[in-house]
Amino acid sequence: MAALHCIDLSNSDIQKSVSLVRQACSDSGFFYVVNHGISPEFMDEVFSQSKRFFSLPLDEKMKLLRNEKNRGYTPLLDQHLDPVNQIHGDYKEGYYIGVEVPEDDPQAEKPFHGPNLWPTADILPGWRETMERYHREALEVARAVARIIALALDLDGNFFDQSEMLGDPIATLRLLHYEGKISEPERGIYGAGAHSDFGLLTLLATDDVTGLQICKDKHVEPQIWEYVSPVKGAFIVNLGDLLERWSNCSFRSTLHRVLVSGQERYSIAFFVFPSFNCVVKCLPACHSEENPPKFPPVTCGAYLMQRYEDTYGDQSS
Repeated sequence: MAALHCIDLSNSDIQKSVSLVRQACSDSGFFYVVNHGISPEFMDEVFSQSKRFFSLPLDEKMKLLRNEKNRGYTPLLDQHLDPVNQIHGDYKEGYYIGVEVPEDDPQAEKPFHGPNLWPTADILPGWRETMERYHREALEVARAVARIIALALDLDGNFFDQSEMLGDPIATLRLLHYEGKISEPERGIYGAGAHSDFGLLTLLATDDVTGLQICKDKHVEPQIWEYVSPVKGAFIVNLGDLLERWSNCSFRSTLHRVLVSGQERYSIAFFVFPSFNCVVKCLPACHSEENPPKFPPVTCGAYLMQRYEDTYGDQSS
């Protein structure tokens, strides 16, 4: 099991939290967050509603198939996170919910912007309201974590709150269900193939079924994989590729995967990206003459479209 730092968002000693986050971001790119303000009762309700959706007949779920705006249902084997090592796609099904943008809003013309797909209220009463509330509350937790990360990078605490960043984010809630197909890495069968997340940071809530593994150093052969223990009421937080680019690799976007041992597993991921047009380039404090920028500047939108094309084989737009 991986030993991860735990950040208490209710702790008034901000410097202690900053120090722990700095260590975690440099070491593993993963940490726990507790006392985040989302009640245990509401988290239970979100998981319950997620299970209700995935329990629907397949033909009902397929009516809400993921669209060009990256909203809706993704069936088993649809995503291929590690094509080098996987013989099939991931043995998971999912559901994407983004920031709600009305169809007649000019913003809806941009990739990853638009209205969500929702099950009808007669099939899943209260489902939409639960997911919209969770999206709002999780985004506030993500902003609180981002402020600590900013301080850990010696930036102003509100750096990521700027309008071009989390003031107008691409924030995506993804419900996930692993059906229980036993993972066999030696045969290329995974619940979710090895990958790093694409954005700024991810908040992950899980049930009590262990399955998530991380590889702290992807360059070591053979790779060493460690399980991350589920912690009731905690988010598992990990950094994404855009933050690694911003920090010139001083903060880690860590390789991770999911192995399933035969049990069903449910998790809820919340992926946080800056705005579509945000230019991500190495922070001044993170490079020098001896340590030049390792990546060219890139817009969040361009990077995100390329990564989705790589894992789904199509262009989300």
